[in-house]
Amino acid sequence: MSEGAREAAVETIQRELTAFARRARATAARLHPELPLVSYTLLAHIHDRAGCSATDLAAHYLLDKSTVSRQLASLEKLGLVERRPDPDDHRVQVVHPTEEGRRVLASTQASRHAAYEERLRDWSAEDLARFAAYLVRYNAAVTPGPPETPRR
Repeated sequence: MSEGAREAAVETIQRELTAFARRARATAARLHPELPLVSYTLLAHIHDRAGCSATDLAAHYLLDKSTVSRQLASLEKLGLVERRPDPDDHRVQVVHPTEEGRRVLASTQASRHAAYEERLRDWSAEDLARFAAYLVRYNAAVTPGPPETPRR
């Protein structure tokens, strides 16, 4: 591939990922208007990890700790997360989803899945597998540090 063709491909990828991000924000706003996409993403990550610290969130998403702190305060105010002392280190607070937080996630999960199914319905199984592998590869390339482990 020539340097010009490679540059054009990178430009196309950048444009399409930007469109994807805009669509994700719009979809998130429709599914849960009271919850910004960043807050929803943090809530889902906290749920998937069975709890995590604010520092872990900031490191995972490459966000400033003050940004994460504001988002968590918003989630707490909405009653979607709660902080508990880490059983191994009581100086550390671990954030967990509340029952209401789990309900919000569950209520949107089916809608989000249906939206992806609709958009990808004409894709072959091979195309889906290839696209999934490319996304995993792309996201793995930007994840700093060792893989995270779920907290109990």
